[in-house]
Amino acid sequence: MSVVLDHVTRVVDGIPTIRDVSLTFQRGTLSVLLGPTLSGKTSIMRLLAGLDKPTTGRVVVDGKDVTGADVRQRSVAMVYQQFINYPSLTVYENIASPLRVQGKPRDVIEKRVAEAAKLLRLEPFLQRTPLQLSGGQQQRTAIARALVKGADLVLLDEPLANLDYKLREELRAELPRIFEASGAIFVYATTEPSEALLLGGRTVCMWEGKALQAGDTAIVYRRPETLRVGQVFSDPPMNTVGIEKRGGNVHYADSVTAPATGLYAGLADGDYRVGFRPHQLGLARPGVSQSGHAFAATVEVTEITGSESFVHLARDEANWVAVLHGVHEYEPGEVLDAVLDPANVFVFDAADRLVAAPAS
Repeated sequence: MSVVLDHVTRVVDGIPTIRDVSLTFQRGTLSVLLGPTLSGKTSIMRLLAGLDKPTTGRVVVDGKDVTGADVRQRSVAMVYQQFINYPSLTVYENIASPLRVQGKPRDVIEKRVAEAAKLLRLEPFLQRTPLQLSGGQQQRTAIARALVKGADLVLLDEPLANLDYKLREELRAELPRIFEASGAIFVYATTEPSEALLLGGRTVCMWEGKALQAGDTAIVYRRPETLRVGQVFSDPPMNTVGIEKRGGNVHYADSVTAPATGLYAGLADGDYRVGFRPHQLGLARPGVSQSGHAFAATVEVTEITGSESFVHLARDEANWVAVLHGVHEYEPGEVLDAVLDPANVFVFDAADRLVAAPAS
C-alpha cells in the first residue's frame, strides 16, 4: 500500500496552511512530521485521514484518487495528544470497540485484543477502566485500539505531548518495536527533534506549511539541505554567525579573524552563513587555552537540568546557546570564551543552501 500527497495545498479563510506539499508514504514505514506549532503537521494528517479536502492537489491511495472520499471510506486510525478512551468501558472493551463496530466474530476479537494487549504490555490491566490507569497506560490503550482496528494508515498526532517525562521516555523507547510489529503505514507528528531521532525511520521537516526536506532521519539530521531545516532539526535551534572567506582566512561578522581550517579550508572566497548546534559549542574562561575559534560572550542565564546545562550567551550579532554535559554554574554577566571547532560546523551559502557539513 502507498499513500501519496500530490502537490496538495490547503487554504483556510484565505490563509494557506499547506503549501504545495508532495509526499509518499509506503507500507511498513514510519514517517515523522517534525516542526514547530502551526508548521502544518496536523493539517497534513487531516488530509491523509480524509477529515479535510485539499484546496488544490490530490490524495492518492494505491494509485486511486481518493481526494474527495469520506474518512469512513478509508482504512485509517488516529491517536491524538489527549488519550481518548471510553471511561465506562474496561481496557479490554476499549480495545475491542472498533472490532465490534466492524462486526467481527468473538474469537477474532479475543485473538486480536490479546495480541494488541501483549504488544502494548497491557495484559495485567484489561479488566480495569481508564480512570484506574496511569497516563502512559491510557495512551497505550488508545494506541492498542488504533492498532487492533487493522488500519492500513495509523496517524499519531503528538501522542506523548501530555505525558510526564518518565512516561514519555518509556513509550518512546517502545514505539519503534510496536511500529515494526504492526506493518502499517505510520505517520507520527512531533515538535521535538530528539523524538524524531529516537524513532528513526523517515523525517519530514515542516515549516509554515511547507515540507522543507524529507528523507532518512539520520541523513536529514546530519545534512540539512538549508539553514531552516538545520534550525528545525535542532533543540535548542541551531546557532548562526556570518562569515567572509578570503584566501587563507575567515572573517566572522563580529570582527574575529581566524585561519580557514577545517570545513572552511575548501570554501571558495565569498560570504556564508555558519550554523552549529548548541552541543557543538564549547565554553571556557578567558585565558584557558582552547582548540578552535574563540568569541567573547556574556552569560545571560544558565539552566541546569541535572544531566545537562543550557548556557544562554549574548553577543554583538546574535544570542547563542551552549549545551554542556553535567552541571556547570556561570554567573549572569560573566564573560566567557565561546569556542567553535571549524570541523564541526554547517556552512550555508547566500541562499541558505548547505555547502559543507561535518563528517558525522
